[in-house]
Amino acid sequence: MPQTEKVQTEKLKTKKVQLEIVQTQKVQSDNPSRDRILQLIRAGLRTTVAEPAAMESGRVIFEPVVNPLERFQQECVANLMECALTPDSAASAQQLAKVLQSLPEGEVFVQDDPSLRRLVELAAAARATRWSNQGAPAEESQATVTLAEALIAQTGSILVSASCGGRGASVIAPCHIVYATTAQLVPDLASVLSRASNERILDRNSFACVISGSSRTADIEKILVQGAHGPRRLVVILQTT
Repeated sequence: MPQTEKVQTEKLKTKKVQLEIVQTQKVQSDNPSRDRILQLIRAGLRTTVAEPAAMESGRVIFEPVVNPLERFQQECVANLMECALTPDSAASAQQLAKVLQSLPEGEVFVQDDPSLRRLVELAAAARATRWSNQGAPAEESQATVTLAEALIAQTGSILVSASCGGRGASVIAPCHIVYATTAQLVPDLASVLSRASNERILDRNSFACVISGSSRTADIEKILVQGAHGPRRLVVILQTT
């Protein structure tokens, strides 16, 4: 390339850069809010922040579980859950019928399991029933009835997996009814994860989820709203035998 053309090319590049700088400055001057935000960020970056104090390694977050059943019931109340203790399957069926009667008319989705088929038969609820082997729960379902993999006493939580009626069983309907026994109670999260590992629950399922109470949020003005991202009512029918 001749020297003259090279010089002209460099001049054009310089003018282009200068034009871009001018345009950038104009945009910045036209957006004072952005400039203020950037000034605050720069000031914050220049501020020296003290290192946080070291946390005690032995700090207790959850009180130890002495009585798993009693603790689970206490945490259920704190989690806005309903926990109904029943002595046998007949009483569990009566409780299921009572909960279903309190709901609006509509279909009920039930996990296809022999224990739940017997429970629904004993409950004799006059409702349309969709079993999990017939497909996912419909959006207009009024309730889902499933089993649980385990119950966590320390936090009043329920471990469910894809085996518990599929992914939608615990989130679609406004009411989720869980049928479980006290034999499924474990003290804490570490125990339930150990059980899940030993029984290969995580290997056999596409997902697992720990549910701690009804779906709720207080993001807007700290006003509690239930049913924000899932069921607003969570009922545990807990059979003691």
